[in-house]
Parts: sequence; structure tokens; C-alpha cells
Amino acid sequence: MQLSLMFLALVVFLAIGVPIGFSIGASGILYMLLTNPVFLLTFPQRVWSGTESFIIIAMPLFMLTGELMNHSGLTRRLIDFSMLLVRPMKGGLGEVNVVASMIFGGISGSSVADTSALGSILIPDMVKQGYPLSFSAGITVASSTMGMIIPPSVPMLMYAMVSGASVAKLFLAGLIPGILIGVTQLVLTFVISKRNNYHPPKQKLHLRQTLKIAKDGSLAVLMPLLIIITVSFGVATASESAGIAGLYALVLGFLVYRELRWSDVKKALKKTFMMSSSIMIIGGFTMIFTWILAVEQVPATIGTFLVDSRIPTWLVFLLLDILILLLGTFLDVTPCILLISPILLPVLQQFGMGELQFGAVLIVGLAIGLVTPPVGMCLNVASKICNMDIIAVFKGALPFIVCNVIVLVGVTFIPQLSMWLPSFI
Repeated sequence: MQLSLMFLALVVFLAIGVPIGFSIGASGILYMLLTNPVFLLTFPQRVWSGTESFIIIAMPLFMLTGELMNHSGLTRRLIDFSMLLVRPMKGGLGEVNVVASMIFGGISGSSVADTSALGSILIPDMVKQGYPLSFSAGITVASSTMGMIIPPSVPMLMYAMVSGASVAKLFLAGLIPGILIGVTQLVLTFVISKRNNYHPPKQKLHLRQTLKIAKDGSLAVLMPLLIIITVSFGVATASESAGIAGLYALVLGFLVYRELRWSDVKKALKKTFMMSSSIMIIGGFTMIFTWILAVEQVPATIGTFLVDSRIPTWLVFLLLDILILLLGTFLDVTPCILLISPILLPVLQQFGMGELQFGAVLIVGLAIGLVTPPVGMCLNVASKICNMDIIAVFKGALPFIVCNVIVLVGVTFIPQLSMWLPSFI
């Protein structure tokens, strides 16, 4: 009874617009009051335990690194570098959009930051070159989904905190799915662009100009490679590698690109503080929710029911994909990860899905939620950039979202897509 009232209260709080962190906390307090008011004595301790994690130190550091790189003139350099990469296939700005998102995702760890930074430059440029506005906005938001899949990934850090999975293995588990999304979207973009004659004639580049673009782009690409290598081979922890990446961003911005100013650092610190603190509030209150679910043995009850019902494993996996897509449509990424991981991970483990594969499925699925209405954060960002309705942006992104769904199904039913690289390394 108390558990049902807690979930009902959570739905009501969210429906009337209470921020999700406080909705979770208030519904947890209601459960404690109804069950045993003495539980309230442990409330502060459990909230504090939700933020007292060594892994979570990496989150604001990766966020800060992405912000510093944004202020360092990185976006335009990445676009020029991506243009250089697609020249051999006679690609245009559509292909550049996908390639730049793959690289930028390995720097920012955020799909929303990807949409904001690349979209503000690429969408107007694509329209000038004859691309339809809906296509330009659609490919921008769809390709930005790789931002939270290709390592480093802030959502993966949150999942690691809840599940106890290795951050290094999670980063590697997301690498192949992220690249697969990029490759499939790149192929689709090339086919659509060639059919509609979107590819512009090649512009001649001088050798000096080519070398400068290659040098600036390579220095940016080096950062995600540095993070993956140091974390995967045990040279540094995720938090330490995030600190190294932040220092690298400062050196690149101040001494190499020479576009970073101390005022930019101040802005980056302020934005990082606001974003990370809101996530930590959600994380702290979610620990109350997790504790209540453990006390009520919700995961064990669900798992026993599914096993006793003799539901086929493939159907359970398919229902998992559908559930993740539905929840991602209405909830933001971080609350989804913190809320459903403690419930579904023990259940799926009974059906043979490990914590790494579950993490990959969860992240790939929730990334799609960022580009589906009504909540879709990336849709809202692109809508403001190009002054379009989010439904129109979604329609432009729909063909490319199909690529994401195909990869999601593949990761769900082919464990090797997420498990091979961690086991190999």
C-alpha cells in the first residue's frame, strides 16, 4: 500500500511540475512517514551517500572539459577537420555533421552540448548551401545522440555509480555501438544527399591550409583517445583521466589555439557548477528511492514473476527496449538511469544480460529519448537555434533515428557488440 502511494505521489508531483529531484525526495519522505517515521532519521545519511562517490568526481570534470573546449574555438576547427575527412568521398555538410558529432561526442560527453555547439554553426551553413531546414536540423539532433554513447560519457558515470560496473569497461562497451550509429547515419546521409544533389563541388585546398586544419583537428581528437587509453589500460581512474583532460583543454585553449580567456574559464566553471549540482541533487534523493525498492524487494519480486511466467527471454529483452524508449520520451536521461537501473538490472541479470550489456542498452535507448517529443532536450535546443517547431525537427530527424533503433536492437540481442571490446582489452 505504502509503495503504491509513493509511486502515485511521484507521478502527481511530476505532473504538477515539481523538479524531478524534489519529486523523488518528497515521495520517499511520504513512504517513510506512512511506513515508520523513525526511517526519517536516516534520510540525510542516505541522501549524502548518493553523492559521496569517487566516480562522481569525474562528472563535473568532464563537463568542465567540454565547456572549456567550447570556448577555445574547437567547434569550427572540428567542422573544418571533418570536412577534410569527408572530402575523399565527396561529402558535403550533411556528412560533416555526422563525423563532427562523432568526434565532439568524444570530447563533451553530452548530446545536448553537441546539438548546441555544432547546430549553431552547421544548421545555418547547411541552409546556405541548399539543404532543407528540416533536414539540417534533423541530422544535427539525430547525430548528436552519439555524444552520450561514445566515451567519455556523463550518463555512463551515473550508471556506474548506481550499478557498481567498471567505468573503463562501460566506456569500451559504448564505443562500438556509438561508432555503428555514426556509420549507419553517415551512409544514410550520403544516400539522401546524393539523391537530392546536396553534395557541393570540391573546393581546392592549399597544402599549408590542409596541414593547419589537420593539426588543429588532430589535437582535439587526441583528447578522447587519451581518456579511453588511460582509463582502459589502468593508467588512471576515470576521475584522474577527467582531471588530465581538463588540464589538456586549458593548455590547448590558452597556449595552442590561444582563444581561451579567463572570463571564459569563469563562465565554464559557473555552468559546470549549475549542471553538476542539479544532477547530484537528483542522485542523492534517488538513493532514498533505491533503498525503498530494496527494502520492499521490488526487483526480486519482478524477476520471480517473469521467471515463473515462463516468458521467453527474447520477449523480455524486446519489452526492455520498448520500456526504455517510452521512459526516455517523458523523462530526462539522468533520472531515468538512477530510477530504473536498480529495478531492472537485477531482473535482466536473471535472464542472462550482464551489467555492461544492460548499461549499453540503457544508454543507447535513452539517447533516442533526447530526440523524441515532447521532452527531447536536443529537439528543444535545435528548435531554438533554427526557430522551428519541435515536431518539424523530429520529422526531419526520423529517418536517422531509425539507425539508432536498429543499433539498439542489435546491442540488445547481440551481446558481442557491447561485450567484445571490454573482454578483448
